[in-house]
Parts: sequence; structure tokens; C-alpha cells
Amino acid sequence: MTTTHWSYEAAFSRNRGLITPEEQTRLRRARVAVLGLGGVGGVDLVTLARLGIGRFTIADPDVFEIHNTNRQYGARVSTYGRAKAAVMREAVLDINPEAEVRVFEAPISAANAEAFLADADVLVDGLDAFVIDVRRLLFRLARERGIYALGAGPVGYSTAWVIFDPRGMPFDRYFDLHDGMDPVELFAAYVVGMAPSGIHRRYMDLAYLDFDRHTGPSVGFACELAAGVIGAEVMKLLLGRGRIYPAPWYHQFDPYLGRYVRRRLRSGNRHPMQRLTRRWLVRYLRRRAAEESS
Repeated sequence: MTTTHWSYEAAFSRNRGLITPEEQTRLRRARVAVLGLGGVGGVDLVTLARLGIGRFTIADPDVFEIHNTNRQYGARVSTYGRAKAAVMREAVLDINPEAEVRVFEAPISAANAEAFLADADVLVDGLDAFVIDVRRLLFRLARERGIYALGAGPVGYSTAWVIFDPRGMPFDRYFDLHDGMDPVELFAAYVVGMAPSGIHRRYMDLAYLDFDRHTGPSVGFACELAAGVIGAEVMKLLLGRGRIYPAPWYHQFDPYLGRYVRRRLRSGNRHPMQRLTRRWLVRYLRRRAAEESS
């Protein structure tokens, strides 16, 4: 059956039975800021658009390239060389032509962070795991504005996620981040803090983790898992129903191993085992870099 008439009510009618008409109206009026539109952020954005969220602010300064193909929603032969933000805006409008999408193609910094978060109800982090400084800036600003901020990332065949309540443990406190840390220390703290249980380590080959080139093992279906998590958690936040487990709680779901872990890391990344794992990863990354440069 084909139709030439598009309506919001018809497009999202199959949400009924899970989302009431009144709740659907709230989603239609909500604004979600999505930072980063690559492997995770792009599919996060599309998942939220299909939920019926009507307003977005999106940001990514990069273009699609061939090595994005295995995991990034917008990466296709026809989009290679095109700006990710422009491509993903088109994807949202193809789903919901009435959506309002603000686009930031310039890198997010202290100069435009306030504008990026203007009117946002939730911040969704889709940045590359190697990008830490911008995360610190946006999560701090979200806290100051009193809005939730969250991100789910692909970790091996799994997804791991942490949610930040503006009244709860701050981002820097949970990950144990502070000024003066070098990029390797920041990266190690972030990835270890995202998945403290480390259930993916038994099958991941770290030889393919290259800090200097900002590359590592990642598959598309783990990004899809992450987007499903983001869809559920953002829906709960916007509609005010369903329990939220914010930091210091963390989650990891691995369908390859058939395991789901949800635990409370009371002292965050300052826990002795976390410190030990972080030190090991920092030494490993530095040793690898020294071996490659020799």
C-alpha cells in the first residue's frame, strides 16, 4: 500500500500499546541533543527519530569515509566525502519530515557548547571513545543545566552504558578525570569506567587497538545494541516512567556471552581494581606506541 499523505499520528501509530497518545505528544515536543553521529550516534539518532521524538540538535564535524561502512548508519558509497551532520539530518527528515533538526558542523567547544545544549531535554553522547575533553565539557554543562546525560558504546560484541543524573555523581567524579591527565590516561580511565566488569576481554584482541590512529575493534551490531539501550533510557527519562540507574551504576550487555551485568561502583574509577586496570592499560598503550616508533 502506498500513500502520498504523511502524518505524524499515522507514522508512529504502532507505538500505541507501549506509548500512550499523551506520551507520544510529549515525545513529539521533546528535544534531544546528539553529540557525534558515527557508529553509535548515527544509529542513536535514527532510533530516537523512529520513536517519534520531534526535535533534535546534532553535531559532528567529520565526513563519511569507506572505513566507516561496517558500523555507521550514514556510511554508504553515495555518502562518502559528505558531512555526517548533513547526511544524518536528511535521514531524520526522511523518517519525520516535520522534525526540527539543528545542525552543528563545526567542532563543539567552549565557544558553542551553550548553543548546542540550548533547549535540550537530554544529552546523548555518541562521540568516539578517544574524544574525552569535549565529553567533559558537555557533561559538565548538562549537569549545570539540570538535564540528564548518557551514552552507550560498543564494547566488543556488547554494549556498555552509564547514565548521569544532574543531581547525582558527576561525570568527572565517576571516571576519576581531572585536569593535567594526558590523553592516554584520559582514554584509559574512560574505557575502563564504561565497562568495569570487562566481560568482553576474554575474546577481544587488543593488538588491533591503535591509540595514535584512534582505531579499535568494533562491529555494527554492537552499535545497534547501544542504540536500543539509548532509545529505552531516553524514553524513560522523557516520559518519567521506568527506573533509572544513574552513576555510580553501570551496565553491560553481551549477547555473544549471554550476559547482562548491572552493578554499583560506589567509588567509581577510584576503586582499587579500577585503578589497577587503568594502570595496566596505560602501560600497555605506551609500550605499544614505543615498539611501533622504534
